[in-house]
Amino acid sequence: MDLGASGNDSCVTTFVLLGLTETPALRPILFVIFLLAYVATVGGNVSILAAIFIEPKLHTPMYFFLGNLSVLDVGCISVTVPAMLKHFLSNDRHIPYGACLSQLFFFHLLAGTDCFLLTVMAYDRYVAICHPLTYSTHMSWSIQKASVCLSCVFSFSNALTQTVALSTLKFCGPNTINHFYCDLPQLFQLSCSSIHLNEQLLFVAAAFMGVVPLVLITVSYGHVAAAVLRIRSAEGRKKAFSTCSSHLTVVGIFYGTGVFSYMRLGSVEASDKDKGIGILNTVISPMLNPLIYSLRNPDVQGALRKVLTGR
Repeated sequence: MDLGASGNDSCVTTFVLLGLTETPALRPILFVIFLLAYVATVGGNVSILAAIFIEPKLHTPMYFFLGNLSVLDVGCISVTVPAMLKHFLSNDRHIPYGACLSQLFFFHLLAGTDCFLLTVMAYDRYVAICHPLTYSTHMSWSIQKASVCLSCVFSFSNALTQTVALSTLKFCGPNTINHFYCDLPQLFQLSCSSIHLNEQLLFVAAAFMGVVPLVLITVSYGHVAAAVLRIRSAEGRKKAFSTCSSHLTVVGIFYGTGVFSYMRLGSVEASDKDKGIGILNTVISPMLNPLIYSLRNPDVQGALRKVLTGR
């Protein structure tokens, strides 16, 4: 364990990430699997961005937000997976204290922006279906840009607050993190100083960035469901629901994994379940999002064909 002097106390200057496995024979296999997942995620989301850019039909608020979501997905997986791939190839699984905090900051910045952006996308569907005559006014270009900017500002404030608060904690040892990236629950368990304030800050953040957006999304889709059920034609109802089903699937995966990760702070021991949820949150979800949004969307499929075939 690397320790450095800090006043009268010793402090950890390097953490050790145990990663997904300690079995050497499994590391090359996992390296190939996660490398392919990373390439697929980046390729899929870049393809979605290219499709949105070249297809005039996709120059709408919904796809503008989807493009931003693709950027966040690429960023989120890039924060965790490249470092994990490096650890698969090397026996050195140390991560400096500063790099650990940086990883924590960028992960919460991107994931937090995701929370708000999913809420904005739910509001977009609400306005499009429940108030179609005023849609262009409620979702003007200036409002779209302001929504994305405010999402980034709120998330940046939270990520900075959590990171600065964590930096005030003392880590005297042990320095082993039973995970493949640095995150708050695992670091809280290693602190040798009080984490009461940090837990309160995380509780406030969970309410502001988790509960409130989820309530707003639920209310939005409650109104959408009521409006769709009033549509007389079955084809009209099917078309309206199809524009919402992809977004609801992404919301379910995102919030389901997030709740499991951050509502277990009372657990003393980190378990392999945390790693599984981490993989869902940082790898599987960003990889599936392009598929979820394109499988049932003929406009996106047509634009993707143009991108892939060059026509």
